[in-house]
Amino acid sequence: MSVEFRQTIPTLRMFDVAKAKEFYVDYLGFTIDFEHRFEPDTPLFMQVSRDKLVLHLSEHYGDGTPGSVVFVWMQGLDELHRELQEKKYRYLRPGIEHQDWGRTMSVIDPFGNRIRFTEAHA
Repeated sequence: MSVEFRQTIPTLRMFDVAKAKEFYVDYLGFTIDFEHRFEPDTPLFMQVSRDKLVLHLSEHYGDGTPGSVVFVWMQGLDELHRELQEKKYRYLRPGIEHQDWGRTMSVIDPFGNRIRFTEAHA
């Protein structure tokens, strides 16, 4: 049997569930796939996704480090940029940067984590 990697799902730390949902669901357009707590007053662990991009968001101590970076290769950067600009999110208005490896739009969540959406040069 050979080794086969199928998917990577980064875990990002969050500290405020309402702010996380405002950013990831309302602003970035992710869907909540599931939410899990061991008991009602324990930290939340949830999965969000948009198309093939899946992220885990966790309030658990030790799950992820604030200030982490997730690099995402994608197509349709201009469309995503336009979609985000139209939402007028009060805490962030990202631009598109031209790098040697492609065009990149970085967003920073309320907990200091960055997602770098990058489209390769044609």
